[in-house]
Amino acid sequence: MLSFKVGTGFISKNKFTSRLSTSVACVLLLLTTACSQGETKSAQSIEAVNVNNTVASNNISTLRIGYVGSSEPTGSLGWAKKKGILERELQKAGFKNITFARFPNGPDLNEALVAGQLDVGSLGDTPAIVLKARGQETRLLRISQFNTTAWLVARKNGPRSLAELKGQKVATQKGSYMHRYLLGLLAEAKIAKDVKVVHLMTTEAKAALERGDVAAYATSSDLGPYLKSQGFPVIDSSANHKGLSGTSLVVATESFLAKQPDFPQKFNAILTEAAKDLKANSEEYYQYHAQITKYPIDIIKVSFPLKQVSEEPLPAEGVKLLEGTKKFLVSQGLAKSDFKLTNWVAEEK
Repeated sequence: MLSFKVGTGFISKNKFTSRLSTSVACVLLLLTTACSQGETKSAQSIEAVNVNNTVASNNISTLRIGYVGSSEPTGSLGWAKKKGILERELQKAGFKNITFARFPNGPDLNEALVAGQLDVGSLGDTPAIVLKARGQETRLLRISQFNTTAWLVARKNGPRSLAELKGQKVATQKGSYMHRYLLGLLAEAKIAKDVKVVHLMTTEAKAALERGDVAAYATSSDLGPYLKSQGFPVIDSSANHKGLSGTSLVVATESFLAKQPDFPQKFNAILTEAAKDLKANSEEYYQYHAQITKYPIDIIKVSFPLKQVSEEPLPAEGVKLLEGTKKFLVSQGLAKSDFKLTNWVAEEK
C-alpha cells in the first residue's frame, strides 16, 4: 500500500501585515496565491515532502504534491485521495509514496516549486500565471475548477455600494484570484485610484471587519457566504461580472515531467474519475468538504457548486477565463511577460 504523509503547513519568513506598503505588496504578488480558512502553522511541510524522495534512473518513487487549503485537499484532488483512486492508480504507475504538503498561501507553494521541493502543485490561477510569467519551468496539467466566485464584503454599518468605497481602505489577500477580482472590479467602476488596497490574510478578515480596520474585504468563495450569514453586508460578487471569477489549476515542474513524460495523461485520468465520482456522490462529498473546511454544509453547497468541477483537463469556459486573467495581469504589469497558454499546457503522451 502507498503511504500518505501530510504536511502541517508552512509560512514563509516574511510576516505579512495589513500595513504592507503598496510597492512591497506588488512584489509579493509574484509569489502569492489563493488562501484558505485554516490557521497558518509551523514550517514543517517542506520537511514532509522531502521524506522518502528517491530517484532511480528516470523512475521517481515518491510523488510530492503541494496544495493550498485546509487540513486535507478538497475538490477532485482531495476526493481522489479520500476514495483511494489516487493510491490505486499511482501505484500502477510505479509510485510507492505520495506526500501531501499544505500551504496557507501562495508564497510558500510557489517557493517550494521553484526550489524543487514539489513535483505537483494545486493552486489558484493568478499565482500560477505570475510564476510562469517569471520564466519558471512549470507546465499546466489541468483546470480543476472554474468560475470560482469572489466576494466583496463590507463591515457592518459600513459602505453599501462601490461608490461609497471612495477614500476607503479595502483589503484582500494579494496575489489571489480575489485580488485580481478586486482590481478588475475597481477598474470597471473607475475608482481604482480612489481606493487603497491593502494585503490581509483571509484568516484575519472577519476580525478586521469587526474592528472596522477596513471598509470591505474581497474574499474567497466560501468565506464570502459565511460572512454574509454572520450579518456582514455583501457589496458585490464576481458572479455579477463577466471574466472576473477565478480558476483553480494543477501544475507540475518540467524537471519532474522530463522523468515522467506519461504523467499528465495518467494524472488527468485520475482527476477525471474523481470529478465524476464526487458528482455522483454529491452528498457524501459535501459532508467531506464541510468536515475538512469547518464551514457549515449549506455554505459549502453555495460556495462549491459541482458544475464548477471540471471533468476534463481544459474545459473551454475555464480556458477562456484563464486567458482573460493572464491578459489582465500582463496589462497591469503584475505578470512579468506574456506567453501562450497552449505553450504552457503539458503534452499528454
